Amino acid sequence: MESSNQWAFIINPVAGNGHSLEVEKELVAQLKKRNIEAKLVRTERKNHAKKLVKELAEQGFNTIVAVGGDGTFNEVGSSVTKIPDLTVGLIPAGTGNDFAQIIGQNENFSENDWDIFFEANTKKMDVGRCNGNMFFNGMGLGFDAQVASENYITPDKVKERSKNLYVWHILKNLLFYKERIFKTSTNGEMHETLGFMNTIAIGRRFAGGYLITPKALANDGLLDVCMVGKVSLPERLNILLKVPKGRHLDHKKVTFYTTDKMVIEVNKKSAYHLDGELFFDTRFEIDILPGKVNIIYNPHGNHFFTDSNK
Repeated sequence: MESSNQWAFIINPVAGNGHSLEVEKELVAQLKKRNIEAKLVRTERKNHAKKLVKELAEQGFNTIVAVGGDGTFNEVGSSVTKIPDLTVGLIPAGTGNDFAQIIGQNENFSENDWDIFFEANTKKMDVGRCNGNMFFNGMGLGFDAQVASENYITPDKVKERSKNLYVWHILKNLLFYKERIFKTSTNGEMHETLGFMNTIAIGRRFAGGYLITPKALANDGLLDVCMVGKVSLPERLNILLKVPKGRHLDHKKVTFYTTDKMVIEVNKKSAYHLDGELFFDTRFEIDILPGKVNIIYNPHGNHFFTDSNK
């Protein structure tokens, strides 16, 4: 660890149904063990992390770490990209922790994981952008966004989240979700497609373990796009069973490609998510910002970076 690192940690106390508070206790112990002076602050509401990043940067902290899930990291990371010379990190403490896979981190830190984390090895990472908002893992339109919209709850009701309810929303939409017409302009071409799902990604894993874009690399300057066309119920189930291991790309109803920018339009306002955070719109202007953020990663883990450090 370099002596120039000035550490600050932003903790989301409701992440992982309160698991983040247990992680916070261990973090305090690890900082004490290493004689590291750091500032720890907790978020109090949605978007509070954005304000905290600005305040911490003004106070001279140059390494700001999110303690929470994908949504917490999105808030922290989005703000870090707007301030020069900051490094961002993540200590996973959410429910799905899909983003942690990109940077090679285990969901539950062992003593060795803490040692590696405080080495503060970094990579330049790409950032996705849709309608001006950042995403670090991926965005989704269609089936998965509809599930997210139906399962959406406000932070004050996080303890009422039911895994069974989430499964119900998945099953219901597998049965009854109606494909939307996607008008897509990318790589100099325009296509109009009746689609079940459209995922545009920096990372590979979504929804706690589904490898929707299994070839994605987080610093190749490209977005990985996986679109599932109009599919019957048996086809939906067949693809769903293949996705956990990333074996769905050869299915005849699945289209996969890479691009650095694209525009998607739908005929009525529809749900979409950025790293699990919910939005609604009819037009989606999407691009990638290569090497936009400097991020702490685990060089010894199964990370999703190329060897270059651009």
